[in-house]
Amino acid sequence: MGILYTFFIALFNQILPIIGVLSPKLKLFVNGRKTVFHTLEEHFSIPDRVLWFHCASLGEYEQGVPVMEALKQKYPNHKLLVTFFSPSGYEAKKNSALADVIVYLPMDTKGNAKRFITLVKPEIAVFVKYEFWPNYLQILYAKAIPTVFISTTFRKDQVFFKWYGGFMRKALRAIDHFFVQDTVSKELIEKLGYSKVTVSGDTRFDRVSHQIEMDNHVDFISEFVNERLCVVMGSSWVEDEEVFIDFINSASDQVCFIIAPHEIKDSTTHTLKQKIKKNTVLYSEKENVMLQEQQVFIMNTIGYLSRVYSYADIAYVGGAMGTGGLHNILEPATFGIPIIIGKNFDKFREAKQLQELAGLFSISNATEFTQIMSKLIEDKKFREKTGMISGHFINSNTGATDLIVEYLIERIK
Repeated sequence: MGILYTFFIALFNQILPIIGVLSPKLKLFVNGRKTVFHTLEEHFSIPDRVLWFHCASLGEYEQGVPVMEALKQKYPNHKLLVTFFSPSGYEAKKNSALADVIVYLPMDTKGNAKRFITLVKPEIAVFVKYEFWPNYLQILYAKAIPTVFISTTFRKDQVFFKWYGGFMRKALRAIDHFFVQDTVSKELIEKLGYSKVTVSGDTRFDRVSHQIEMDNHVDFISEFVNERLCVVMGSSWVEDEEVFIDFINSASDQVCFIIAPHEIKDSTTHTLKQKIKKNTVLYSEKENVMLQEQQVFIMNTIGYLSRVYSYADIAYVGGAMGTGGLHNILEPATFGIPIIIGKNFDKFREAKQLQELAGLFSISNATEFTQIMSKLIEDKKFREKTGMISGHFINSNTGATDLIVEYLIERIK
């Protein structure tokens, strides 16, 4: 199985430039990896002491941030290297000041893995949540570099727990420790005979809990909201718009709406604006209107959503009406507000937990959206009680970062 894996990875690596022509995202995936080794050679030398974090994409990066920040503070003279697998993560964070070097992770061939680790010589390797790359893990193990997975979850349908998953199960033996999100994950991995595992929870709770302590004021948002009840639609897709557009069009003038679409292309945001009958302004048009006279604000920009949630009385978090995946519900929850999501969220543990606590509501169609949104708007006590549940959910699940950092410090030379 190991030989087959290596063969297919090498083959995929060879055909990527060809199929990359067909997709802008794949083109970024291919072109971004062309200069990785040159970048590493420029930035790392023999005396450097390196802490390496690997994140599949943006969500995993956000999970890793609290741990990275803590280690940077503890080891200011070490260099922090962050690698991404996907373009969406890399493109969003390639200029982040947190890390000293941010690059794509070269494909998991034996040659790439050996060259990468020989160049970087990390004192420790931290993989955030997922991404089990056997060749990298094998080289890390051979070089006795401590390798840790954080905020990891395991499910019974993963390859490790299938009859044909022996090769991947063997790769797990190279990992020094797992910090998993829940007891289910711990029990699953222990059934494979793996004992180096700790239930730490999810570092994202630590990440979002700090947001409430920050200055979340945004002048133009304050001007727009103007003491009205505010509903924020965060990271919405077309499937989400289909359930909330009619409600917005019939809503009271005493309620304002902020929509932060997942895609902010001109074509999609202008189409969205055309569907809305209320006074609506795009972020790119905000200088030309009296914001307090608008009822809907479409954020065709990035970088504001975390702070925008601080203005919300109710949040709808997108992604789960379609199949693209539910976006981050913890960001609004930390501000103690009720949350509404779509129907497809079975793989999102935190959403299921908050739903069980009655701090989150799942809807399947526009009628259900209207019913729960109307109740939350009209019943202040119900809205506040639900919001308190969300806020408490965040506060009661913090602490993973301290547990992980304590372990890592003991292993950094």
